[in-house]
Amino acid sequence: MKPIDLLAIAAHRDDVELTCAGTLVKAQRAGYRTGIVDLTAGETATLGDAETRAREAEQAAKVMGVAERVNAGMPDAGIFNTQESRRAVVELIRRMRPRTVILPFPAGRHPDHRIASELCRDACYLAGLAKYDASGEPHRPDKVLYAQAYREDPVKSTFVVDVSAEFDTKMKAIHCYSSQFDGAQAAGELFATGQDLYELIRVQNAHYGSLIRCEYGEPFYTLETVRIDDVVAMGVTTF
Repeated sequence: MKPIDLLAIAAHRDDVELTCAGTLVKAQRAGYRTGIVDLTAGETATLGDAETRAREAEQAAKVMGVAERVNAGMPDAGIFNTQESRRAVVELIRRMRPRTVILPFPAGRHPDHRIASELCRDACYLAGLAKYDASGEPHRPDKVLYAQAYREDPVKSTFVVDVSAEFDTKMKAIHCYSSQFDGAQAAGELFATGQDLYELIRVQNAHYGSLIRCEYGEPFYTLETVRIDDVVAMGVTTF
């Protein structure tokens, strides 16, 4: 299998669409192979069911142009950072061999989001250990990014990706999840404000875009400092 360049891993079907679909679409249009791992089937969601969400996820993947989307089969509302779950993610990483991985932000109101972040970061490291007991050849991603969309934590984003040209495609992918979002006012880390959910997503992405002086953006956080080689050509003006 040809390696995946950019892999997004999230707890539930639709998490990736909400947080970083624009970035995946942008990468795919730039010629990179993109992929998604949904850890659970979303079977405990108040709305819809696992079969419906599987169809919606497949449709959304086609909209985003991802090369591969897989489900890890972990229990919804029951993700834990165990040896068994780490091994399952390690084997997916070794098979897909991503260069860069996008993970959920380490904090979140749904425990699956928070635990998935820790679990998958651990798996990214363990996947590179030659003697780790899991199938596949050792592989460790070069970079881990945390999708920071909709978080209100006092942690400034490391960078924001301009997804203005990709925003309509992102919204088309989100609209695939009609069982979850049609008529909704809140989802995941998006808290209700009285607005329609789709409008709330637009407003939030417009806010992130405003931080880098563009129409729409998606924010990310990294634990390590980002290197800049040309301070004269940096893109966001101060005044």
